[in-house]
Amino acid sequence: MNHKELYELAVSARERAYTPYSHFTVGAALLTTSGKVYLGCNIENAAYGAVNCAERTAFFTAICEGEREFSAIAVAGGREGEIGEICAPCGICRQVMAEFCAPDFEVVLGAEDGVKVYRLDELLPLSFTKDNL
Repeated sequence: MNHKELYELAVSARERAYTPYSHFTVGAALLTTSGKVYLGCNIENAAYGAVNCAERTAFFTAICEGEREFSAIAVAGGREGEIGEICAPCGICRQVMAEFCAPDFEVVLGAEDGVKVYRLDELLPLSFTKDNL
């Protein structure tokens, strides 16, 4: 699966988002090393601390299904119905990625002008991992 196809799956996952408060929908498509894709969307809650991001929804679903090896994730986000600027993962999501992925894990971010691919270690330099314990 190429980066553009993975990003299109992230765009489609946005349609499942539950965002009655911010109206900012995010979708994620997580690719395993075996080629399986897990989708995620953001899920809001009136108690804002209970919100879950699309990236973590995808990771937690995959992990619950027994997956442990990942090669890439695509993230698409913006106001409902819009594809705007790049929607980068939040710090908590980056930390979850660092727990389960190698530094060269690919993060595919898109906007109206196409997709851009970043390595996890570019987005989370000097990350804290199990190697620090």
